[in-house]
Amino acid sequence: MTDEGLTNNGDDRTPGRFQVSRRGVFGVGAAALVAAGVGAAVTGCDSNSDNGSAAEKSSKDPVAPSGHIEDQQKQAQSSLPFSDTQDFADTDRGFIAKLQPDQVKDAKGNVIWDNDSYGFLQGSCPNSVHPSLWRQSQLVVKQGLYEVVPGIYQIRGLDLSNMTIIEGKTGVIVIDPLISTETAKAGMDLYFANRGQKPVTGMIYTHSHVDHFGGAMGVITPEDAASGRIPVIAPQGFVEHAVAENIFAGTAMARRSAYMYGAALPRGDKGQVGAGLGMTTSTGTVSLIPPNRDVTRTGQEETIDGVRIVFQITPGTEAPSEMNFYFPDFRAMCMAENATHTLHNLITLRGAVVRDAHVWSQYLTETINMFAGISDVAFASHHWPTWGSDKLTEWLSLQRDTYAYLHDQTLRMLNQGYTGIEIAEQIQMPPAIEQKWYNHGYYGSVSHDVKAVYQRYMGWFDGNPAHLWEHPPVDSGKRHVDAMGGASGVLKVARKAYSDGDYRWCVQVLNYLIFAEPDNEKAKMLQASAFEQLGYGSENGTWRNFFLSGAYELRNGNFGTPTKATSASMISALSVDQVFDAAAFQINGPKAWDLHLVADWVIPEENKTYRTELRNGVLIHYVVPQDFKGPAPDATFTLPRLELIAVMTRTKDFVKEVASGAIKASGDPAKLKQLQDVMDKPDPNFNIVTP
Repeated sequence: MTDEGLTNNGDDRTPGRFQVSRRGVFGVGAAALVAAGVGAAVTGCDSNSDNGSAAEKSSKDPVAPSGHIEDQQKQAQSSLPFSDTQDFADTDRGFIAKLQPDQVKDAKGNVIWDNDSYGFLQGSCPNSVHPSLWRQSQLVVKQGLYEVVPGIYQIRGLDLSNMTIIEGKTGVIVIDPLISTETAKAGMDLYFANRGQKPVTGMIYTHSHVDHFGGAMGVITPEDAASGRIPVIAPQGFVEHAVAENIFAGTAMARRSAYMYGAALPRGDKGQVGAGLGMTTSTGTVSLIPPNRDVTRTGQEETIDGVRIVFQITPGTEAPSEMNFYFPDFRAMCMAENATHTLHNLITLRGAVVRDAHVWSQYLTETINMFAGISDVAFASHHWPTWGSDKLTEWLSLQRDTYAYLHDQTLRMLNQGYTGIEIAEQIQMPPAIEQKWYNHGYYGSVSHDVKAVYQRYMGWFDGNPAHLWEHPPVDSGKRHVDAMGGASGVLKVARKAYSDGDYRWCVQVLNYLIFAEPDNEKAKMLQASAFEQLGYGSENGTWRNFFLSGAYELRNGNFGTPTKATSASMISALSVDQVFDAAAFQINGPKAWDLHLVADWVIPEENKTYRTELRNGVLIHYVVPQDFKGPAPDATFTLPRLELIAVMTRTKDFVKEVASGAIKASGDPAKLKQLQDVMDKPDPNFNIVTP
């Protein structure tokens, strides 16, 4: 939560209308970011000294934390409740065994998970890391097999998320099999080594994000699920949302995820120290085994291997398809990712559909009313459990109140005419919420969550006509640079801002120069240094990773996308509608303006014919009705769904597939080649901090 004393002292004011409060205007996780970011308010350094030369030195190495940041860290250390060590006791509770060494490799010997690389976290907090984030990382880095209660076990610290194992009458039920098949298998092996070999008798996906299903094939086989031998349970709409998120905008999300999780950053006190929700993402083989049983309603009860489970569906919360559930025989509840030991995202920095804070808070109220009073423990797919009915009720209630407060206060203020960025600077969280570690913004933040609420209701435009048609970054940068007297004028302004500790203004000014003059080395090095200071000061793990990733790329070049956005098994789960949707999103409109192509696609296993029509640069599709009397197609293709996926994603050559007979074609098959010629390929290595 906002850190007492970490913002301005006295009665300084932000531009416009807002007093800067001692409790902090920046909110959960963001206040600690920018104590030095509101002018020269943080004392202890000479704001007139010129650190420009050192900060601008061309180097691949990050700079040291400035005096402004060192002062901020000292304030945080003295003002936050570090004497409260209950979380450390809870993370150790039920410990059984570690994976030693905690390093997982793929079939080729590549390291795809290395928790041991965070060994430096056992030391005291350095000035280059916010003390609160350091504490969170010390908790999250703990790994191994843990007993939640007899019969319920968790694998923690083997990926971004947890894998939970429930012991049934004859085998085990696995909840959320991590991101990669390799880490999931390593987790299962750790469990079997300490609890005995048992068959997997069920698998449950809590929601549609990849860190909760990607390792499925490290636990069971697709045949296990397809045959029905092993029930695989998920909330209704799971496959649709899981595939849509990772396919439709998957390339852009994966590229930005590299910044968000800092997967390419060096581990260390000036680099990646975690992501708040978990340490980082594994980079192994992602898989998807579609569920064979849906949860469609709250109160639905299923029994798997003698284990009773009562479900609560929570769509539109942390994921569009998500659910909590309760184990009556264990008096235990699983909160999926709807309540963890951090403030979560209402919109992720990697990009996503905006989540509904109002609905989220309402579902948490329903959870409390349904399960809290009859539960002895609550666990989630991240972090550590909470034991005791009173404690878990308080935890759920304060998490609920946090999302409700963010939602309601944002609406109150936007209806008074404040914009999202203004509300994010002004909002103050209630003391009862602030004082709990689990409401601090290690993953989400008050700052960007408020903006998400604003975006959900009001969109990108703040109503000011001056912002309605601004120049894009390069054109805007050139004009700003010219207005400030050229590159030397911009650097002069930026150097003073850096010296004053006003890193927010420093990076804003330098961004104009870098987009106007991408080869200006002094600007890039000073920008990298300012990003590093903002990263060092951040309580929020993902903000830190974004700042430090930007600095790393400015110093070392584009690191691309360390993780893959999709996998063969995920692509194979595409429905026919999603295949054509994905193709439509890749049409280069201007190239296709003058093309008019009509094709019919006969999918035998569905007993349906789909028509695609490309016109005016738009690819539309629909199921052809039985009595359809429209124009004849240019070509007709008869092929299975998986073959359609293969040719539309270009993993198979269309001409060869027609020649082999895998695809039956009539009319003019060359029309498909014309369609493919106007489809762009996504770029997983696009630039972010440079044009």
